Amino acid sequence: MTPLLTQMPDAAERAALLADDPLWLILIKTVVILLIGPILTIFLIVWERKAVGRMQNRPGPNRVGPGGYLQSLADAIKLPFKEQIIPDTADRKVYFLAPVISAVPALIALAAIPFGPVVSIFGEKTTLQLVDLPVGVLVILACSSIGVYGLVLAGWSSGSPYPLLGGLRSAAQVISYEIAMGLSIVGVILYAGSMSTSQIVESQQTGWYFYLLLPSFVIYLISMVGETNRAPFDLPEAESELVGGFHTEYSSMKFAMFFLAEYVNMVIVSAFATTLFLGGWKFPFVSADHALNQGWLPLLWFTAKLFILLFGFIWLRGTLPRLRYDQFMRLGWKVLVPVNLVWIVVIVSVRAIKNSGGLSTPQILIGGGVLILVVVILSLLLPDKKVPDDDFVPVTGGGFPVPPLDLQVPEKTPRQKALEKAEARAAKRKPAAVSSGREAGDGDV
Repeated sequence: MTPLLTQMPDAAERAALLADDPLWLILIKTVVILLIGPILTIFLIVWERKAVGRMQNRPGPNRVGPGGYLQSLADAIKLPFKEQIIPDTADRKVYFLAPVISAVPALIALAAIPFGPVVSIFGEKTTLQLVDLPVGVLVILACSSIGVYGLVLAGWSSGSPYPLLGGLRSAAQVISYEIAMGLSIVGVILYAGSMSTSQIVESQQTGWYFYLLLPSFVIYLISMVGETNRAPFDLPEAESELVGGFHTEYSSMKFAMFFLAEYVNMVIVSAFATTLFLGGWKFPFVSADHALNQGWLPLLWFTAKLFILLFGFIWLRGTLPRLRYDQFMRLGWKVLVPVNLVWIVVIVSVRAIKNSGGLSTPQILIGGGVLILVVVILSLLLPDKKVPDDDFVPVTGGGFPVPPLDLQVPEKTPRQKALEKAEARAAKRKPAAVSSGREAGDGDV
């Protein structure tokens, strides 16, 4: 870990530059940050459709514009003019507020992301970041979390059962994967010694955290897919069983705001992962004062890392099927959270041993390897669990149970027997026929 005293001049310089930004420069940064999400959304819609189409051996959009690249603009023009339908049973205030809660926090979360080093904009020296907060990590995590509450409120306020189920699933998803995501960031904070995003980027000069903290990185990647409701974790939408999920009753611009929030959240969590684990705007294997890490070039490296992670979202959507709800919750609570807690204990133990001067880094790695080897050997020596013979079911070669050979099929089903009994009771209750007093063979007197 880089000592904090060596980081102070860089942090002080960045803070001083951001504090001295004139009003016109702050407005430029604000407008650019607010436009990053919508512009990347326009690009991602076409990119995702074409990439998934190529994976599934179909062309994707190819009718609107040259090569279909104007499909996003056509959607943006179409959605505002669609008919707006509001259910009679909807809570109108919450119904209108839910899309706003989903979209607005997603647009402002990028304010704490450092996109590059110190640059000059129209002769003014500044950094490619709007605000550098001491708790920037928590601010970004909160902004990416608040948007999910818009999904919960959208499902509840629609007054329909299917959106309500989608909203309930979204609430469970927030609780499950927010915990896992937050715990995966703890290791980064312990190594960097700060919750400032710029300080975390500076602390990765000696090594990126994606391989120094590999379990944290893997857990964060899984959690960010669940956080953004993307396949295979798109349970709040689940079109095959919930019609459209939480946004079933939404149309026109309100639906477009949910659509925008989903893609902007993808950009946020990908930019956050780049900052936390992939060195931020730094080029790999070179020092901070290298020419590749000066000027506007680092913005290109940050964008390349961001697009790699965004392509991971598209790749997952085109390859993996949707998980069942029980599998989804089991992964969050029984795998990601326990593994994260154990990993945090390991990080704290290693840091404490190293800081005390008792063992060197190679000794710690060798000891950890030996411990893992012992655990693996013990797990292999454990006897297999025996299945009791009482519960044995003969199966075919495909693994499906078959009926017993002495199975006797009844002549009548229970339902048929019940119907016969009901007809018999009805016949007994039927009144006897009353004669008219004249027999068929009698003649007139």
